[in-house]
This record gives sequence, structure tokens and C-alpha cells, in this order.
Amino acid sequence: MEWPVDVALARPVTQLPTGPSWACEIKVDGHRTVLWRTEDGVRLQSRNGRDVTALWMDLSVAAISLPPNVILDGEAVMYLADTDGNARTSFAAAQSRALSSPRRARELAERHPATYVAFDILAHPAAGFPDFRPRPYVERRQVLLDVLADVGPPIVPVWSTTDLEEALLWFETLEGTGVEGIVAKPLRSAYKAGRVWAKVRHADTVDATVVGFTGTARHPKALAVRLVALSQRLTTALSSVVAPRLVPLAGRAFTKAGESYTPAGGDAVVEVMAGTTRHAVVTVTRLRST
Repeated sequence: MEWPVDVALARPVTQLPTGPSWACEIKVDGHRTVLWRTEDGVRLQSRNGRDVTALWMDLSVAAISLPPNVILDGEAVMYLADTDGNARTSFAAAQSRALSSPRRARELAERHPATYVAFDILAHPAAGFPDFRPRPYVERRQVLLDVLADVGPPIVPVWSTTDLEEALLWFETLEGTGVEGIVAKPLRSAYKAGRVWAKVRHADTVDATVVGFTGTARHPKALAVRLVALSQRLTTALSSVVAPRLVPLAGRAFTKAGESYTPAGGDAVVEVMAGTTRHAVVTVTRLRST
């Protein structure tokens, strides 16, 4: 299998599919990461194909215990204690790690080690599958559990069930731990690039390409996204993580409502709250990982 691999994604739906042919997994709030256990080490790939090994070295060290040439798909997750002392996922912490320098990432890892929540296995040559993607989910899930049984934390399998009532219980009760929602996968489906799964989220979002901004490139105040409308004012934290990805272009541009902004190039994609794109109101929730 050639680096980088194109990942499978989930399309938003309003309710989970029913019937016995689906598996449901919890959706944890982290950074999508493909883990490659090579012959002599470990490489980590972002959703969009970047090499992010240096940013998640604690996971790289832990993954050495995997069999050579195994490839996993999952989320790099940060668990922090809330005000009651309970552990919950923190996307802000994961984002901070993912956008830091390798040196800073090592410092952050010492304070808050990451967890890798694996939800698929794409290759396992020792078991006879140099490319496991064409096999059905139900087979891949069992092999994933077998492989991780000999590894243990911080590399763990995602919770999965074929019981719809159990999945709905997770959806209703686990939001406080940082679980975003539920992803449904057909039991007989192969692993394919693109939106082949279905997801239900507590606060659903859609991806929007950034085409400009107001304010300055160092301190953007609002984003123009390809809807086209200006977002609501960014928080300081969002502004700081978006700014490095903005490439100002010459001239001025205007939204459908007539608001002016500085056009921008680059590859910035943000998540915006679904249902907030009417009447020129767009709420940005995060910078999409790359």
C-alpha cells in the first residue's frame, strides 16, 4: 500500500440507519490519524496525507509493539480532567498538539500523553492481508481486536456495537465525556475513500473552504467561507490557529450580502455549525485538520 492512503469519511445524517446489517461506533473528538507500523519504525499520517509523526511521538513509541507493516486508521485523542476530575476528550488540546512544532509537541506530550483510538485496520501482512481494505467491516473489526489485544493502551479499539439501542444509549449519555456522536458502518462494506459511512452528531457541522477574511492575516476577525458569507466573529483561540493558514490575495471581494473581505488562497477548511449558514450567519467551530 502506497503512502499516503486516502481515508474513508462519514456523511452527516439526521438519524442512525436501522437493521441488523450495521455496526455503530462512538465518534471521539480528536485528530484523524493513519498509523503505519513499518518494518523499522512508525509513521503517522494526517487525514489529508501530511506526515505528522513528529507531533505524536508518544503514539509512535507505543505503536512499536504492533506487528510490522500493520496499518491502522483512527483518532489521536487527548483526555483531560474536567472540573469534576472526570476524564473527557479535549479537541482544543489535540489541536494545540497538531499545530505545534515538534519540540513543543514533545513538551505537551510529557504533560498530557495522547491516546490512539483505532477504528479500522487497513493492512496486516502477517495475517495474509497486505491490503485489507477490500474485506468487509465485520472481518476487519475482528482482526483489529485481535491485533490490539496484545498491545493495550494508549492504543485502543473504538467502542462498537451492532445493537442500535446500545448505540443510542451511548449517544444520549456519553456527550459529557467528549463523545461527539455515533458513526454507522455497513457490516459487509469494504474500506473505501470518500463518504461511505454515516454519522449523527450532537452539534452537526459542515466543511467550508475559506476564501477570505476581515481584519489582518495575522489576526483575522471573521472568515469568508465558500457559501459565501462572513462568519461570526472568531474567538481569540480560533483566530490564532487559522491565521497561519491564510494567504492574502490582492484586491477586495464581497459576500452575497455585500460585505467586503480580503480574498485568501491556501488550503484552509473550517467546520461550521450546520443550520447557521442562513441569513449570512456562519458559526465557525474549528479549523479542519490537515
